[in-house]
Amino acid sequence: MQEKRRKDQIISHILALCREGANKTKIVYQVNLNFKTASAHLDSLLKKGLLEATQDKRPIYKTTPKGERALEILQKAEEISS
Repeated sequence: MQEKRRKDQIISHILALCREGANKTKIVYQVNLNFKTASAHLDSLLKKGLLEATQDKRPIYKTTPKGERALEILQKAEEISS
């Protein structure tokens, strides 16, 4: 049985994926989430300024400079805890 992922691992994966820009469908499939969970994470990351989104019908999410710094910290923390 697989170990449950921590919230920080999911956030780190989303931020890394969105470096080049990604739509919600790509995020759902690449990070292995359902749409409801992905929406909650994306909303939270947008509110915290870690992601930005285009104002299109189907937005593209991109990691902000603040999100890049957060991702570096999360990756360092993951290295330490492994």
